[in-house]
Amino acid sequence: MGDVTSQERHRERVPGGGSGPLRGAGPAAPDVPDGDADGASGRPGPDDACRERGRPQDVWPGVFALARAFDAHGEARGMTREQQWTLQVLKLSEETGEAAQAVIGVQGTNPRKGYSHAWEDVHAEVADVVITGLVALARMRPDDAADFLGRHLERQAARFPAAGRPGAEPSPADGGQAPPSGARRRP
Repeated sequence: MGDVTSQERHRERVPGGGSGPLRGAGPAAPDVPDGDADGASGRPGPDDACRERGRPQDVWPGVFALARAFDAHGEARGMTREQQWTLQVLKLSEETGEAAQAVIGVQGTNPRKGYSHAWEDVHAEVADVVITGLVALARMRPDDAADFLGRHLERQAARFPAAGRPGAEPSPADGGQAPPSGARRRP
């Protein structure tokens, strides 16, 4: 594709050049050096960005707008809801593949393409995965997608001690016991 970078191709396929309610709303987080005296990374996290803006960014209006547009497109083509959902989940797999391709490009491990991506490209592709997943959930659960996601996130976070949730199994890194060799654990 000539001298067009992956980031430029990404901007071309996203209306508005990648800005809007799902991307880059609000000021950028300040640069914070890696590491501090107590060993913490010192990097700003999502909570820091929300505090800077004074509120969490609500992505759901944009997610539901996309879901409605895709639903209308599928209905105009005579597709059942289940067919539309199936294609949306397949789209999620496609976006995940693009994120993986960007990581390969950052590492330069494809001898034919070399160093074809930057970490910014990976960030954009991961954001696309998240957006596509949220849209899939909104299409499948239009009445309670946000609540369902919140409940599911709580259950998943409770499984990890580092998330500070009571009742979580400690991981080997936190002093817990590793499962016996060959034992399968529920993902």
